[in-house]
Amino acid sequence: MVDHVTKVRALTGHVEGEKMATSEMCGRSSRELWTILLGRSALREPAQIEAELERNWERLHLGLCYYKPPSSSSADKLKADKNVTQPMKDFGLRISKLLGLDEQQSVQILQCYLQEDYRGTRNAMKSVLQDERQSQAMLLKIADYYYEERICLLRCVLLLLTFFQDERHPFRAEYANCVSKLEKDLVIKYQQQFESLFKSEAPTWETHGNLMTERQASRWFLQCLREQSLLLEILFLYYAYFEMAPADLLSFTKIFKEQGFGQRQTNRHLVDKSMDVLVDRIGYLSSLILVEGMDIDFLHKCALEDRTEQHQFSNAPEICKEMDQILLTFGDIPHHAPVLLAWVLLRHTLNPDEANPVVRRIGNTALQLSVFQYLTNMLQALGSSANNCTASTARMCIYGLISFVITSFEEETLGSQQHLINVACEVLAAPNLAELFWETKPNMGLGMILDSAVGMFPHKIGPLLQLLTALLSDKSTAKKVYSFLDKMSFYTEVYKHKPNDIMSREDETLWRRQTPKLLYPLGLGQTNLRMPQGSLGQVVPGDQGYMVRWDYSYSSWTLFTCEIEMLLHVVSTADVILHCERVKPILDLVHKVISTDWTVSDCLLPITSRIYMLLQRLTSVINPPVDVIASCVNCLSVLAARMPGKVWSSLHHTGFLPFASTPLTNMAQSISAEGMKAGNYGNLLVLIEQPRGEYPVTIAFLRLITTLVKGQLGSTQNKGLIPCVLLVLKEMLPTYHKWRYNTYGVRERIGCLILELIHAILNLSPEGESQGSTPSLQSLCIYSLANTDAGQAVVNIMGIGVDTIDVVLAAQPSSGGSEGPGQILIQTVKLAFSVTNNVIRLKPPSDVVSPLEQALTQHGGHGNNLIAVLAKYIYHKHDPALPRLAIQLLKRLATVAPMSVYACLGSDAAAIRDAFLTRLQSKTEDVRIKVMTLEFLTVAVETQPGLIELFLNLEVKDGPEGSKEFLLGEWSCLQVVLDLIDSRQQGKYWCPPLLHRAALAFLHALWQDRRESAISVLRTKEKFWENLTTTLFGTLPSPSDTTEPCVLETCAFVMKIIGLEIYYVVSGSLEQSLKDTLKKFSAGKRYEYWSQYVKSLVCHIAETEEDGIHSFPECQMLISAWRMLLILSTSHSDVMQLTDDSTRLKLFMDVLEGTKAALLVPMSVPCLRLGSMMATLLLILLKHWKSVVASAPDVLLPLSLILESILQADQQLMERTKAKVFSALISILQIQGLSGGEISQLPQLLLCVCETVQDEALALMDSTRHLALVGDAPEDKDSMETDAAPRTLHQDQRDGVCVLALHLAKELCRVDEDGEHWPLVMRKLPVLPSVLSALELSLRVKQNLYFTEATLHLLLTLARTPQGAAAVAGAGVIQSICLPLLSVYEITTNGASQSSGFSRKSQDTPSWPGVYRLCMSLMESLLKTLRYNFVNEALDFVGVHQERILQCLNAVRTVQSLACLDEADHTVGFLLQLSSFCKEWQFHLPQLLHDVQVNLCYLCQTCTYLLHSKKMLHHYLQTKNGDALPPGPLPRAQRGSQTPSKQAPGAGGGEREEAEQKALLAVQCSLLKILSKTLATLQHFTPDCCQILLDQSLDLAEYRTLFVLSFTTPAFESDVAPSFGTLLATINVALSMLGEIEKKKEPASLSVGSLASSEETQALKSLLVFTMENCFYVLISQAVRYLKDPTVHLRDKQRMKQELSSELSTLLSSLSRYFRRGSPSSPASGLLPFPQSKPSTPGTKGGPEGQEPFIQLVQAFVRHVQR
Repeated sequence: MVDHVTKVRALTGHVEGEKMATSEMCGRSSRELWTILLGRSALREPAQIEAELERNWERLHLGLCYYKPPSSSSADKLKADKNVTQPMKDFGLRISKLLGLDEQQSVQILQCYLQEDYRGTRNAMKSVLQDERQSQAMLLKIADYYYEERICLLRCVLLLLTFFQDERHPFRAEYANCVSKLEKDLVIKYQQQFESLFKSEAPTWETHGNLMTERQASRWFLQCLREQSLLLEILFLYYAYFEMAPADLLSFTKIFKEQGFGQRQTNRHLVDKSMDVLVDRIGYLSSLILVEGMDIDFLHKCALEDRTEQHQFSNAPEICKEMDQILLTFGDIPHHAPVLLAWVLLRHTLNPDEANPVVRRIGNTALQLSVFQYLTNMLQALGSSANNCTASTARMCIYGLISFVITSFEEETLGSQQHLINVACEVLAAPNLAELFWETKPNMGLGMILDSAVGMFPHKIGPLLQLLTALLSDKSTAKKVYSFLDKMSFYTEVYKHKPNDIMSREDETLWRRQTPKLLYPLGLGQTNLRMPQGSLGQVVPGDQGYMVRWDYSYSSWTLFTCEIEMLLHVVSTADVILHCERVKPILDLVHKVISTDWTVSDCLLPITSRIYMLLQRLTSVINPPVDVIASCVNCLSVLAARMPGKVWSSLHHTGFLPFASTPLTNMAQSISAEGMKAGNYGNLLVLIEQPRGEYPVTIAFLRLITTLVKGQLGSTQNKGLIPCVLLVLKEMLPTYHKWRYNTYGVRERIGCLILELIHAILNLSPEGESQGSTPSLQSLCIYSLANTDAGQAVVNIMGIGVDTIDVVLAAQPSSGGSEGPGQILIQTVKLAFSVTNNVIRLKPPSDVVSPLEQALTQHGGHGNNLIAVLAKYIYHKHDPALPRLAIQLLKRLATVAPMSVYACLGSDAAAIRDAFLTRLQSKTEDVRIKVMTLEFLTVAVETQPGLIELFLNLEVKDGPEGSKEFLLGEWSCLQVVLDLIDSRQQGKYWCPPLLHRAALAFLHALWQDRRESAISVLRTKEKFWENLTTTLFGTLPSPSDTTEPCVLETCAFVMKIIGLEIYYVVSGSLEQSLKDTLKKFSAGKRYEYWSQYVKSLVCHIAETEEDGIHSFPECQMLISAWRMLLILSTSHSDVMQLTDDSTRLKLFMDVLEGTKAALLVPMSVPCLRLGSMMATLLLILLKHWKSVVASAPDVLLPLSLILESILQADQQLMERTKAKVFSALISILQIQGLSGGEISQLPQLLLCVCETVQDEALALMDSTRHLALVGDAPEDKDSMETDAAPRTLHQDQRDGVCVLALHLAKELCRVDEDGEHWPLVMRKLPVLPSVLSALELSLRVKQNLYFTEATLHLLLTLARTPQGAAAVAGAGVIQSICLPLLSVYEITTNGASQSSGFSRKSQDTPSWPGVYRLCMSLMESLLKTLRYNFVNEALDFVGVHQERILQCLNAVRTVQSLACLDEADHTVGFLLQLSSFCKEWQFHLPQLLHDVQVNLCYLCQTCTYLLHSKKMLHHYLQTKNGDALPPGPLPRAQRGSQTPSKQAPGAGGGEREEAEQKALLAVQCSLLKILSKTLATLQHFTPDCCQILLDQSLDLAEYRTLFVLSFTTPAFESDVAPSFGTLLATINVALSMLGEIEKKKEPASLSVGSLASSEETQALKSLLVFTMENCFYVLISQAVRYLKDPTVHLRDKQRMKQELSSELSTLLSSLSRYFRRGSPSSPASGLLPFPQSKPSTPGTKGGPEGQEPFIQLVQAFVRHVQR
């Protein structure tokens, strides 16, 4: 049964489709069988062909008898058949009546028709059967289908007989087996069928029902003739291989005589003109069968070997006599001639004496019937023998006949020599006959004709050259022909009168030359022949005078040159016609020689080089000889195939081709053809060819131009071809179908040639095309087709439609050769598809829809628009390439054109969908059509929603709770796709890898486009995930072996689908089967396998890069899909079962090795592309798999090698990749650090990085300067600036190469803290000066923020070591930073807007204030490291930025944003370092020192107040700053704070409170840090405690009093001066905070302590103790300073003593209590001035009394005060 029974079942309501009609009937239609045997189906294996022949042997054996007449028994069986529905039975009976066909077979024909040719839908079918008119139309279509089936059955047998002995045919053995089984019965059955056909009466309406009109009867008769013709063809081919018995010959002769060789048909009243060709063909084949039956070849062989008695007819005298009698009655029909001639030979050879008079009579009759002219016409009518077995077999048969005739009879008795030569030339067109000829003896057969033609040469040039042209078939024969003509020994001339310079015998039979003679009076030098004195010539007197055959040796090639030269001389005289007749055969021979064997062409240069001049002269005469011109152009086409440039340059000067009289400048001028001349060819076309209706020159011209285009001339010559192509596009393509034609088929040929030319132009490679404004050949062609009538002409060709093509194919008389008008029409339409596809693909993008696109996509009514026509090519069955190219064009249109294909299909949409799916389901269908259909649907998923819904055909069902469920409809493409991915189908012939890939591409498109309805159906299908992932569980051959590229794509699609499913579906909702599959994937170590495979694939590509990479896109696709899976696995590791660290490590190392392999080939763009993809993956894995990477073996080495390699590659390509590699290196250093073994790579790595830093810094400077000059804001991304190349290359980006390189340098310098390597590199390369110059410029113009930050971080890292700090200072850091830094901030004058100077951004995001803070840190670090060596620079810095510094210290009162506090922290930190150098500061900047001291005291007061009053601080944070929650520490909290109204009051409130508390804590910590550093700084501005307590001679004037003598708690106002109260308050605040931390450890309370981790708590405690220490220190120092100051009143001193002793005593008792509980000591306890105290660890008791040293100090001071 037909393997895709679904459609029939659906259409017919079958219960069991497999049991068609009756089991004995074979289910495959004859057409399908024929397609399979031709090799046009998916069945291509010999075993499959053998099985098909085995299965259908009975049908081939029966021939047309397979179709039985109606019978009552069959009708009864049909009625009893339960598998066929009643409407089908009824309709089957109507078919049976109309066709006279067995009832069951009628139903079977109906079912096959519905399967293959029905163009409606199932629903339509029901109404057709009920509607009388529609059902009648369908009956007639079924009749046509039935006729086609009968023809195809005969074609199958013909195909077997054609190839069963052809060694080159792939199925020869299978065909031969079948033929040997058929052998003898075949003839008997087929002969009977032939007889019954020509005897059968035509059907009438009485016998066959009222549908059998005259027209239908005529259609039946045409079919009858076609079948007769095919049966005879089968018999002829059969007898060409098998011997015919004499009795059979007799019976055939009788049959053919009765039928009048086809002309006495029983129904000849039905013959009309269109059937003449078929009737003639029947006649030709009848006579050929009889000639073949006489076995003339064998007879010839017997005669030569003198054993004629072995011939079958020598033993059948009775039959011979009977034949004599029959043949004597012949002679009234031309078809009798060859039979009579062959019989004459037979009788003459077998018994020459006995049958002499009969033989003579029969022979004369044959000659009277012009037997040789008849044979010529017959062979021409049978067609060219290129791929036509019947034609070539006929030629072999006639070759044997003619050879024997010429050998047996005198040539003079056979009539005109020209007729003999004509038939000989026709015969020699068969393959291998020319070789055979040159191998036989020259005095036999056709050799004798050649001999007599040589005898007339060169008096008559034509006959000999005509023969020799036919005798050329391959290189060996070409050489033979060349040397034959090169060594001629006779020269024949005709004289009317005897010349004077001749001596002769008396009987005038021999002449002798007395003087030498030039044979061509007008020739010069080498272009002449000179017959020497004394040459002898034989004379034959004749009607025309004396014919003399001179004995003279010469080369005909020289003679040909002379002839052409002669024609050039006489071209404008009356002799031109005569000379053209002599030159044309020469040109035809030259054309054949050089097209057969190019090596001879050099010898023919004298001739070929004169063709150009000949062309020029002949085309300019009044009545040009068209055929000679065509021959010239044909020769040039062959030459142009080998040397296009030479031909073009010579042709250019002849004026033959169209040309431009003015230079072409632009497209508009070119298209308008302004200034273009049509040339001599153009005039010839219009004036001669079109009026005559014959187009030899046009055909030759089109071939020549196509050859020149394909010759890949340079762009200059291609521009010269523009006028020629324009002539074709403007004057020929739009109108050629309206020209007058004398011969059928020429119009199609011209259309095909025009499209071949355009196709060749569109396939030119774009390089060498357009330079400058002049349009290139290709762009001109594209423009012309898109915008002019030429495009419409191509659209009209595509619009021919499948029906017209079927009609033309059906009308062809031959049995489906490759050269009929139908084939040319198909080829033309295919070219039109290809051309349109290429025009749309190559057309430059534009907003305006071109006329071509409009014509392609406009909606016409009734489905007659082009889209519908294209879609209907799916119904075409003859040539699979036609529907395939139509679908390809549809695919292109669906992508680019803004229209709905579904709407264009109109009411035919469902029927067309069914046709597509039927072909998609068929197991025998050509795979490429299926692949193209799936590709079309894949594109449609994205661009054609209506169409894809039609094809998905999902039915909606209401599910539980009002949800909708989708089910597969009966006509859903998903069913086909599911079948294709079924793991059981893989590797079967109907599902090759290409098709599997196409099915998965379609599924991937559904997932990518999120077609949820289709996906929901698919993912729940049983075994869907298992089948889908089958390929991932297979093992691929290693990449070095050849893998089908589509297998890689298949795997890629599967990975992508899984990835998309995991990404889009919540892990809990994933199908269990998918989860199981992923488990199996993980358990089966498939992650390791694929990782290894992808790695080896990348390595293989990198290794074989030099030989050119095969299937790179497919490899790239697989690598990309694998990359996607791994990236997904970083976030969905549980679902993907990729949690094992050892597996991850293996995957990571494979990715690293793959990246290394690809990027170590720096000169290969594909490898770099792959490397870049892998580098991204590497970076993502580094980020997410830190724990795995930490344990990875040596990672730094490959990365450093990669870095070295990519620094050599093309920088533009590598920009992003470099950035990725730098990032990876930074991550690795941060994760792994640097182990001992890797230290060795450090110098090289540093060098690479520093080189990059230097280059990038310089490039950045250039681009910054350029922008500054242009005045172009860096943010202006849409700038129209065209030459801003540096900007495109060097923009300052956060992840730019420059910034990352700086960060990497920083990491490397941090690792190399001993300074073993980096100083060497810095000495070698001027990195620091370059970087500092770029930094200076960036600061000045306030650009390149990221670069500036990164640079400062690097400098900071260096500044931490003495060596580094010295290098940085030595490189002139202060010059680069100090003054340029002013550009970064604006100083505001009025206090109110002070806060605007301080960014409220998070301190983490890069910002210019951040840059200022970093500069501050850098100065601090340098000063801390270099001490006195950097004091002057530090003071310069303070001096320049004093305003900002003071403003910053003040600002803490007004702005409590973290950024502001951060800057204050950095500033105080710097001042702390600088305060160590008070004396220098006092000397250089006394006023500033004073201001700083005052501001620091105020800052101390501010911090204390804010820390003391939490509520106040909270309030400030909320109201004043507007950003209560600084963005830095907690983004989640920040989101909550902005939308309090939207949250649930309970939960939201608590969360918000916590967030605010965290923010408050962050600000408190900042304030505390600032406070501690401020007090530490103030410590340097107040006398040293020990000194002031013990030393009496201290100069008090050196130190100012910093605090006012007052003990009130400080207020939060700027005019209240800082006092001792401030300091005491500070101590109190610190103490209370310490107490708070101790007390409130329970998590519920929201306090300072509850939010911090234990380390943070510990640090906070230390900080608080440190603050108290410093505070006590400053307090004591300042108090003693007051006490020693003589200017202070004694009463004040007394008051101070009292206040201090009471306050301090209270504090001391609190402190003692606190420290008894075991709290941390101050980090500065070791610095305190008591020699006996030791630094104590947290929790231990220090000092003799177990007290903190600073408490002892305070106690000592209290005692001192109380004295």
